[in-house]
Formats: sequence, C-alpha cells, structure tokens
Amino acid sequence: MDYKNLVKEALAAREMAYIPYSGFAVGAALLTKEGKIYRGCNIENAAFGPTNCAERTAFFKAVSEGERKFAAIAIVGGPKDNLPADYCYPCGVCRQVMAEFCSDDFIVVIGKTEDDFKVHTLGEVLPFTFREPDLHK
Repeated sequence: MDYKNLVKEALAAREMAYIPYSGFAVGAALLTKEGKIYRGCNIENAAFGPTNCAERTAFFKAVSEGERKFAAIAIVGGPKDNLPADYCYPCGVCRQVMAEFCSDDFIVVIGKTEDDFKVHTLGEVLPFTFREPDLHK
C-alpha cells in the first residue's frame, strides 16, 4: 500500500478546510479496497456542534456514493498555513464511524508529511469497539 501517496492526498484535502474559528486544518484521504480515494476536510460551524471532522467528511462522501469497503485512511492536521508539527489522531466520534464500516485491521495512517507518518490498525486506535452485534447483547 502506498502510504506516502495517501498522506499526500490528505495534505491536499487539508487545504480545503473551512476553519474560521479554530484555525486548525485537518485533511483525510480514505482509500477504498478498489483503490479509489475520497478526500475530506474539517468544516466548522459557528454553533460548534454541527462542525464535521475531516475523517467523517471523507467517510460520508464515500458512503453517500455507495462505497462500503475501505482499506485505509490517512489523517494530517495542525495550525493553518503550516505543515503539521505533530501527529493528529482522530477524535472518538470519528473512530466510532470508522468502526461502523471497517474491521479492526483497517489501516489508520497518521502523518505530518509524506515522509513522516505512523501506521496503526483501527483496533490499535480504538480498542474495545462498539459495533452492531453489541446492540443485541
């Protein structure tokens, strides 16, 4: 899998972030099992609650177009107009959305640059997942 290119796509997605309140731009690039990439950025709202994270934007775009099988996601984030200085991990809500559509072996790439990234599985970043079978226990 070309993690470097996936991080590059996430960095490009980050450029589209709508962040008038926080100034913290996040980009995500979601790779389907068929090789298609869906980009997402964070989109803020003055009411804050309706704000949507980059990861969920990418997933919702893909799912709304019929995609259901995913291989990996790359996530980058940091203050606007600078390269990310640190690794930006997904929030709990985004991790739960990933768990809805992906198994524990789904790849989560957290990057600063195309050459500086960490590779995890969803099971590592979200242990003890809550999925559909848990509703029936």
